[in-house]
Amino acid sequence: MAQSNDSLWGGRFESGPSHALAALSKSTHFDWRLASYDLAGTNAHIKALAAAGFLSQDEVSKLQAAISELDDKIKAGEFAPKFEEEDVHAALERGLIEIAGAETAGKVRAGRSRNDQIATLIRSFLLDASDVIESELVSFIEVLMERAKEHGDAVMPGRTHFQHAQPVLLSHHLLAHAWPQVRNLERLSDWRRRAKLSPYGAGALAGNTLGLDPELVAKELGFDGTTQNSMDATSSRDVVAEFAFIASMIGIDLSRFAEEIIAWSTYEFGYVKLHDSFSTGSSIMPQKKNPDIAELARGKAGRLIGNLTGLLSTLKGLPLSYNRDLQEDKEPVFDSVDTLLVTLPAFTGMVATLKFDLERMASLAPLGFALATDVAEWLVKQGVVFRDAHEITGELVKFCEEHSLELHEPTDEQYLSISMHLLPELRSVLSVESAITSRNGAGGTSKSQAEIQLSKLEAFLASREN
Repeated sequence: MAQSNDSLWGGRFESGPSHALAALSKSTHFDWRLASYDLAGTNAHIKALAAAGFLSQDEVSKLQAAISELDDKIKAGEFAPKFEEEDVHAALERGLIEIAGAETAGKVRAGRSRNDQIATLIRSFLLDASDVIESELVSFIEVLMERAKEHGDAVMPGRTHFQHAQPVLLSHHLLAHAWPQVRNLERLSDWRRRAKLSPYGAGALAGNTLGLDPELVAKELGFDGTTQNSMDATSSRDVVAEFAFIASMIGIDLSRFAEEIIAWSTYEFGYVKLHDSFSTGSSIMPQKKNPDIAELARGKAGRLIGNLTGLLSTLKGLPLSYNRDLQEDKEPVFDSVDTLLVTLPAFTGMVATLKFDLERMASLAPLGFALATDVAEWLVKQGVVFRDAHEITGELVKFCEEHSLELHEPTDEQYLSISMHLLPELRSVLSVESAITSRNGAGGTSKSQAEIQLSKLEAFLASREN
């Protein structure tokens, strides 16, 4: 028996697919979310068919009305794919046939393939998703800026290797988490240039012979133009993989901040307290206040990386042109979009409501010999070669460790016993305020530099609105 007429293929087959093949091939459980994009593509394709003389104006009107009616039915939950339908394309063709009739709706498939359709639809979906993700990223950056302004004079320990290194402004630290997300916004903007080219018209792999205008379809769908090579258009998913990379990078950058917040909220650090509405408790320990949002964001980063890795592994061995393996391109990025859109608002809310213990951070800022670099640089200003200054400062740190002193606490005589260059005037730079203020070079932690950062971020965000 021949393949069912409900299928988009099958004329040369004597029997339909086995149940096992049908189950493996089925994609409506995830690609149905592309239905509105498929209908938009069909509407544009109808106009191209009409412009090439394959549809009358009456047929165009009938099909456009059918598309509108079908879209309304889908939104109302009155139309859905049948269990046996392979993909979103098959289900929607059935819907058009039911409304417009087989003779008219049957003409729509001419001049296109599921291969160029799906390559276009996934781009359209991701372009829309990127707009929403960008909006959430902007909100996160704005919250970081607000918290930086709120605590413009607050100081805290800066760390390298997670050890005390040098004092920094809290605002400087917060803004250090804003700039990676700015770069992710720039990556999305750059990605969009490549994504906004329509594969429609590439057909199965070699283009079409019907004289359809792919530029017309691209314009109707809001693309900037068409792809340059029909085989590349249907078989490449680097645009999808690039989006998955950007999504994973966003997640990684959130995860790095999450790791800090998890540490900061511990009793031992005590830098922050989590707001009740953005933390959870324990089912057995009544005293607990857990940083679940930060932990989940850290975990979701692994999920985002996994989506990228899985997609890249799928793509790495595919010959030209279309291969059914490419069905596996959608679920990873669907999941990445969903993951970011549930993570970003929660993470932003958590940061917006953090309560910083400014006194504790300030008290810890100079500890751990965090002003040692200031000693070395003061010596350089006195004419000491940095190699020697580094050695002298190391000797001072060793002395202070042995005698349980901070760097400013040795007597004048003890300073001189370590080095003739350690004069009493050294104490003038051994304060957190001095250390912060003196780091006034570009991108430094001084208050004036933090204000410059804020101005640059505000200008960047304003430029995106124009």
